[in-house]
Amino acid sequence: AVEAAWEAYETEWAETSASERQTVLERIADRVEEHAEELAKLETLDNGKTLMEARIDVDGVAEQFRYFAGAIQRPTGQTIDEPGLEGRVIREPFGVVGQIIPWNFPLAMASWKLAPALAAGNCSVLKPAEQTPLSVLRLMELVGDVVPDGVVNVVTGYGEEAGDPLSRHEDIRKLAFTGSTAVGKQVMKNAAENVTDVTLELGGKSPIVVHGDADPEEAVGTIAFAIFANTGECCEAGSRLFVHEDVADAVLEGLIGAAEGMTVGDPLDEETDVGPKVSREQVERTMGYLERAKEGGGKFLAGGDAPDDEALEDGCFVSPTLVEGLDHDHDAVQEEIFGPVLEVFRWDDYDEMMALANDVDYGLAGGVITNDLEKANRTARDIEAGHIWINTWHEMSPGLPYGGYKQSGIGRELSVDTLDHYTQTKTIKRGLD
Repeated sequence: AVEAAWEAYETEWAETSASERQTVLERIADRVEEHAEELAKLETLDNGKTLMEARIDVDGVAEQFRYFAGAIQRPTGQTIDEPGLEGRVIREPFGVVGQIIPWNFPLAMASWKLAPALAAGNCSVLKPAEQTPLSVLRLMELVGDVVPDGVVNVVTGYGEEAGDPLSRHEDIRKLAFTGSTAVGKQVMKNAAENVTDVTLELGGKSPIVVHGDADPEEAVGTIAFAIFANTGECCEAGSRLFVHEDVADAVLEGLIGAAEGMTVGDPLDEETDVGPKVSREQVERTMGYLERAKEGGGKFLAGGDAPDDEALEDGCFVSPTLVEGLDHDHDAVQEEIFGPVLEVFRWDDYDEMMALANDVDYGLAGGVITNDLEKANRTARDIEAGHIWINTWHEMSPGLPYGGYKQSGIGRELSVDTLDHYTQTKTIKRGLD
C-alpha cells in the first residue's frame, strides 16, 4: 500500500494543480451526498449509532470535503526582502501519510483525515478500525473513478497487524492518529523510530460547568446531549458534571427524567434515542467501570446497568447512567469510560470547583452553561482544554480548529491549521548583487 501510494504521488498526484485537487474533493462530496442514506444505514449497521446520528455524520463528511476543497487555494507563504537578500517560504506536501481512525465516527473521522491530506497534495494509507471498516470501503468504491489509483489506499485489520507496522514504516513521512491516549502514546513511540511527524487526537474527560443562574430545563437538554449522544462514545463527551448548588436539585431531577425517558434499542428505528455500543468488549469495559463506581461509594441516580427489556438482553446495550458521590480521584472519574455515563459533582466555591474540573490528564473539550456573559468567558478561559462550548455541545464548525491540551493530543483538525499539519516548510533564499 505504501509503495502504491508513493508511485501514485511521484507519477501523478504531485503534479496536480490546486484547482485539480479541488475538483477531486468536490466530486467526492457530491458522491457522498448522492449516496447519503446508503452510507448512513451502513454506518448504523456497522457501528450501532442511531440512524439520525449517522445521517448527521454523513452530512458532515460532505461538508469536510467541500471545506478543504475551498481551503486549497488560500494564499500561503512568507517573504523577506532585505538589501542583498531575497527570501521566501513555501509549503510542500509530505508525499505519503499514514492515517489511523477510530470506530466511533468511522466515516466522519476518515473525512477529517483524508480531506486535508489530499487537499495539501499528499497520498494516504488509511487504516480504519477493525470494528467498523465498511463505510470507508464503500466510500472508496463510490469514488473509484474520481480519485486516481493509489492516491488513497485502505488497509483493514487489527492494530497489531496493520496499525503498528504502518506507524513504524520508514516510508511514511507523517502519521495522523485518532483514538485512545494509551494507543496514541504507542503510535508516538513507533513514529519516533523514524522521526516521523505526528498529529494525535486522543481521549477526553470533559467537564460541564453549570452556574447558579442557568435555566435548569435548558441545562438538562445540553447536558443530556453532551453525554448520551452517540451512546457516549465521543472523545469530547461531557462526562463530568459540575453543577452549582443553587440549581443542582432541579438539574439532577431533570437529568434523571431525561435518562430514564430515553428509548434504548434498535438504532434503525427512528424513535430510538440510544443505540447499542460498538461491541461486547466495550460493554464489558463500561460495566467494569460501573461496578468499581458502586464499590467506590457511587450512588446511581439513573441507570448503572443494562436495560431489562428482553428484546435487548442479547445486544450490546448500556442504560444511560448518572452517578453521584464518587471521589474525584476514582478511576471512573479520572479515566475515559467511553459510554453513556455521567459523574456528578455539586459546587458552591468556584476556585475549588475549577481545580477539580482541571484535575485530569485530559484536556480535549469542556463546556459552560450560564446566562452571564462574564461568567461564560471566565470559565471558558479557566478550563484547560482545546475546545470549549457555551450553552451547547458537540457543535463542530469547519474553519474552527479542534484539538486538545495535555494528554488529549497534538495538533488541530477541521481548519486551515490542519493543512499546515499536512505540509512542511521550505525556505528559499537568493543573494542579490
